[in-house]
Amino acid sequence: MCNAAVIEFFIENVEKKEFEGKRVLEVGSKYVNGSVRPLIERFCSPKEYVGVDIEPGKFVDVILPAERLVEYFGPESFDVVISTELLEHVQDWRLAVGNLKGVLKREGYIYITTRSYGFPFHSYPYDFWRYEVEDMKRIFSDFEILKLAKDHEAPGVFLKARKPFNYSPKGLQDITLYSMILGKRTASIPKLREMSILRKARLLVSKV
Repeated sequence: MCNAAVIEFFIENVEKKEFEGKRVLEVGSKYVNGSVRPLIERFCSPKEYVGVDIEPGKFVDVILPAERLVEYFGPESFDVVISTELLEHVQDWRLAVGNLKGVLKREGYIYITTRSYGFPFHSYPYDFWRYEVEDMKRIFSDFEILKLAKDHEAPGVFLKARKPFNYSPKGLQDITLYSMILGKRTASIPKLREMSILRKARLLVSKV
């Protein structure tokens, strides 16, 4: 899933040497409004490109949630990890981010794009969170951040970072994000089965 601004971010920030002959994992890879995969495969010559998503579709090689990447592939098994327009849709974002970091090799690169406050509801299948530049700084404070910018076309944030050789994960439990369900910043939201009828209704509205 991506848009023109996402493609532009990759064109401006990708270096062939990061991908050439390397294993690449794209998380949330189903083709929706475009994909960076053809760009990477054509111009950067990766050894292997694996796309995972929770639904089958174009560019999906493995059906798998982001929360189970390390369990399925093993720790530090990819040289590059890509995730475009995914994180706002994952309820347990800490677990998802932990897996994105965990499946990446030391000195490997991660590319992430996601949405910020002000971007409207868009379900796939749900819409939980909004991330700001400062949020991404904190979430990836244990990585070397190479590029962190706002989307110039719509509320969103783009990140390119490198996992250090001496990587030591930092806790994310104190970080709050803006919740599209609660309408405020919070550290967590109730599981769907625990939500009130009103909150469930608001979530369903996001799917219309």
